[in-house]
Amino acid sequence: MSNTDVSQAKLLAYKRAIDDDIASYADQVRETTLEQYGQIVLDTDTDIFLDILARGGKRIRGALVMVGYEMCGGSNQEMIVQVARAIEMLHAYMLIVDDIQDRSTLRRGRPSAHELLATYHQKHHLKGDAAHAGISLALNAALAGAHAAQMILANIDADPQLRLNVVSIVNRTMTITAHGQALDIMNELRNNPSEADIDRVLEWKTALYSITNPLHVGMVLAGAGCRATDAITPYGLYIGKAFQITDDILGIFGDENDLGKLPGDDIREGKGTVLTSYTLHHAPKDEQGYLAHCLGKQDLSPTEFKRCKEIIQSSGALNAACTTTHTYVHKALQALDAHKDLWSAEGDAFLRYLATALQDRTA
Repeated sequence: MSNTDVSQAKLLAYKRAIDDDIASYADQVRETTLEQYGQIVLDTDTDIFLDILARGGKRIRGALVMVGYEMCGGSNQEMIVQVARAIEMLHAYMLIVDDIQDRSTLRRGRPSAHELLATYHQKHHLKGDAAHAGISLALNAALAGAHAAQMILANIDADPQLRLNVVSIVNRTMTITAHGQALDIMNELRNNPSEADIDRVLEWKTALYSITNPLHVGMVLAGAGCRATDAITPYGLYIGKAFQITDDILGIFGDENDLGKLPGDDIREGKGTVLTSYTLHHAPKDEQGYLAHCLGKQDLSPTEFKRCKEIIQSSGALNAACTTTHTYVHKALQALDAHKDLWSAEGDAFLRYLATALQDRTA
């Protein structure tokens, strides 16, 4: 088998291990919730969070926890898959909040958490506003899930100092991610945010949270020191930025069946991305004006969305964004080249495979 085939198989194996662990955990939590808090809490809190958690995706963040651990010599598989689960739980928490803030009705092809809970409100003929109730209950489910994840991290079978270091790393990253999300929202509310602010969102909201943090968590639990974690950081930042730019491209030019959500949400939200920023600086003035008018338009029509796509593509923004992602991936691979002695060859091969896979994904 080629290195690519081996790495692809490893990613699938990580996903299976994490999914199996989450399924077992979900059964336990549902039983405990029903026993201690009752059916209503199970229906409107625990089950909603577990539903979002179970939708999964590729489990990249959890897989990176396991890769970081193994590439630095870690061997406690039962423990590290629990940590991977906790990181995936924090991701589910962020997805629920993000869907509320972005007014997204779908998450991986199914109703988002606040939409499910609004439907629950309507089905049971409850008092008050269904949409507000859905948002309120979804936020509560997200918070409960996030704190459950922190409890898992605080009680893992690891050296107490390493465990404390990981809790600190994760909470620092979540703080930075929250600031990145705040800046992302502000970029939507301002006219034509700067390229520097857009780049900060790429780093603060995605790169640290999705790539660098899980790698650091796994490496630290394996006993790796600052030299190793510092060395992997550039890889994480470059790949994380490439990952988000690819996500932005798919959010406009992707297929609904692949994405599991409606393309064009970024336009409806008025999100500041490398695509819209480039277009607003390089397209003809009338086309800049048209795109600016459509950004943040909640009732954006299919015709308007199609025109926005045409403007973005004709401005050269799509080609420029693709070039940038390839540049970031190249820099990430160069960063790996500089520190091969600090981790295993298998881990190095997996990270190289992942860099290309994330860049070339269609969902």
